[in-house]
Amino acid sequence: MSRWNDRVQGWLFNRNRPCTDIRGEPDYRSVSVQHVLPRVRCAGYRRLHLHEPEVSGLVASKRTWTLDELRTLPQVSQITRHICIEGWSAIGQWRGVPFRTFLERVGADLSARYVGFKCADRYYSSLDMAAALHPQTQLTLDFRDAPLPAKYGYPLKLHVPTKLGFKNPKHIAAIFVTNTNPGGYWEDQGYNWFSGL
Repeated sequence: MSRWNDRVQGWLFNRNRPCTDIRGEPDYRSVSVQHVLPRVRCAGYRRLHLHEPEVSGLVASKRTWTLDELRTLPQVSQITRHICIEGWSAIGQWRGVPFRTFLERVGADLSARYVGFKCADRYYSSLDMAAALHPQTQLTLDFRDAPLPAKYGYPLKLHVPTKLGFKNPKHIAAIFVTNTNPGGYWEDQGYNWFSGL
């Protein structure tokens, strides 16, 4: 039934319809698979690795990206609601690189089916390509006009306002493009994979 639900949600998803921007910023919660945030050293963890074996042929430019390089790409800011599967929601201001811009810059095969993420806290997740290319999907570097705090995913998180919160990976250490569904930490434990809003 969950696979049928994924297909229906994918069929209903509109890759161009934005999530509503709502002004105001109440306190924003943070949920992690670890009880302690991962220790991320600035010098040792400044790179986003794009050399996973499973992406061979699906990304033209396989190399590491520093945070400084990511900041030279076009940046956008958005105020959108984050909705958690636990029932709470919060509005936040996020700034970073449109994910589509990044995928185009690295020469990703945009006809591939999935984009997967591996994180420094052992979390992993994946998106369908349509959600990855949505205009509001963003590689986030800043929260409220300041560098992303550790509890929200420093140094880099993916913000996906069209998905439930667990589809927004934090502390990203690797990105890969593939035609094989990579699953996800919670999805592999029974959560709905598509999890769109």
